[in-house]
Amino acid sequence: MKMRVSAVQYHLHTIHSFDEFARQVEHYVKLAEEYETEFLLFPELFTTQLMSIGDEQGNPLTINDLPSFTESYLNLFTTLAQRHQMHIIGGTHIIEDQGRLYNTAFLFYPDGRVAQQRKIHITPWEIKGWNMGAGDDLQIFETEKGKIALIICYDIEFPELVRMAKARGADVIFCPSCTDDRHAFHRVRYTSHARTIENQVYVVLTGTVGSLPTVDFMRANTGQAAVLTPNDIPFPPRGVLVEGEMNNDMLVTADLDLQLLYEVREKGSVTTWRDRRIDLYPDWK
Repeated sequence: MKMRVSAVQYHLHTIHSFDEFARQVEHYVKLAEEYETEFLLFPELFTTQLMSIGDEQGNPLTINDLPSFTESYLNLFTTLAQRHQMHIIGGTHIIEDQGRLYNTAFLFYPDGRVAQQRKIHITPWEIKGWNMGAGDDLQIFETEKGKIALIICYDIEFPELVRMAKARGADVIFCPSCTDDRHAFHRVRYTSHARTIENQVYVVLTGTVGSLPTVDFMRANTGQAAVLTPNDIPFPPRGVLVEGEMNNDMLVTADLDLQLLYEVREKGSVTTWRDRRIDLYPDWK
């Protein structure tokens, strides 16, 4: 079975209305449709662009204002997923639940269903700057092309999460990220690639590019989308199916052959998933 995936290097810039945000989102969705994309990934925290709209006095909005856009965000992406018959991972958006903020990824199905995954590991700046809460459960999502997981940025740096996702049947990991400098970008990129080798899965990764000069903690962005594979003979030697141009506004697209994963797990040059020593360390369920 094959699935076509695309990832958006989303360009952050100051906007003045939700409609302006919606038009930019729809542009990427329509572009992906031209490539017959089945799964489209937006980056983490890209809805912080809405904070640049500002209030009636011209002051930038704060992170506490972002949940007020949740209904509009959900309606927009639900409509687009249905209209274009596409699975859309709508990056992440900040929601409020019982007085706490949560950095949350959403999966929008072509039939109108909506699922979500809260970020589980919270970075120090998310706590200090935004007082973000942490999710406490890893979801596995059933789709017509198989099981997938949404692992959000910093979460990919913890190997246990992807090991759990693979143990529960996920073959493709979608990783929306948002990183300010090259140090942070490479932490996410290198660990994403490590996860493909450890678990013999695909990782689809993307991040934000551009700048929001009026939004705290979003003034700098370093991003590059990539579709990563295990490093074995059926795949490219570097384990990269496709990657974008660093910090450019663009879309990348690739076809994932799930059968190749099943084959390398059984008879690849290395069989890392099969060979794990669960007699020495715990397995993940």
